[in-house]
Amino acid sequence: MSALAPPPRHIHITEVGLRDGLQNEPVVLSTEQKLSLARALVDAGVHEFEVSSFVSPRAVPALADAAEVVEALRGVAGLHLSALVPNLRGAERALEAGVDSVVLFVSASERHNAKNVNRSVAASLEGFEQVARLLDGSNVALRGAIATAFGCPFTGNVPVESVTEIARRFADLGATHLSLGDTTGMATPPLVTERVTRLREAAPNLPLTLHFHNTRGIGLANVMQGLALGVDRYESSIGGLGGCPFAPGASGNIATEDLAYLLEEMGLETGLDLEGLIAAAGRASELMGRRLPAQVSQAGPRLALSDCSAVPTAQG
Repeated sequence: MSALAPPPRHIHITEVGLRDGLQNEPVVLSTEQKLSLARALVDAGVHEFEVSSFVSPRAVPALADAAEVVEALRGVAGLHLSALVPNLRGAERALEAGVDSVVLFVSASERHNAKNVNRSVAASLEGFEQVARLLDGSNVALRGAIATAFGCPFTGNVPVESVTEIARRFADLGATHLSLGDTTGMATPPLVTERVTRLREAAPNLPLTLHFHNTRGIGLANVMQGLALGVDRYESSIGGLGGCPFAPGASGNIATEDLAYLLEEMGLETGLDLEGLIAAAGRASELMGRRLPAQVSQAGPRLALSDCSAVPTAQG
């Protein structure tokens, strides 16, 4: 594929609001509240969820009910449920709960990985080999995720070689997908081009997913660059919820409704219903007790009309 290509017609969106969206929020939702949000998202056409993370409940209390959420959603037909796991014990818990895929995550930055999982990058990757053996022969897929893939809040620039080396390791483990995480919104369109191009050279058979945060206001600009490069998989969070609790300044993900609106206006297919997503964002806002940063759920679609008679007429 050339550096720039026509965007793919169908775009796959994975909803990460139940995991990335909730892990750093001061409000801790009950299991039933999470499931009510999940049901609203399913009604809007969402079928692919990164539903939780099987990490220590002491580290991320908001996700302590990961198994209960997975078990409840398993009964909903047509869903693909993935969960983040940092190590073998997390993978064992995820399998017991009944996930469809396990997402192994590691930072491209040594300092962030130490803060995030209290391990070196090498130790994380070595542990992933045990998880790959655990999954071998099962129906559970192995996916990879690289945090701080575009920059680190502790060390600044992250060499692209660090990212490509991890990608090769994931390919060797048999990963079916690889997500590049923009943990604190440090991605820019030139960096997106560099990382996607180099990763396709390093691991040509590993499909890429892009996971952007809107910390500096250019999350959707980065999506546009990804589309120009032919990337057809993105992760987003309803209402723009999200942020890493172990990275200072990490604010919300790109909002699912904002992303779906952009793609719809470009004539691209997502299978999602925008009005349903706006309703789901309203439910998320209600649960959080505050206005969320997404924009489309506040303004409505482009052709949403207002009652002219309700607006005062200028005098004079």
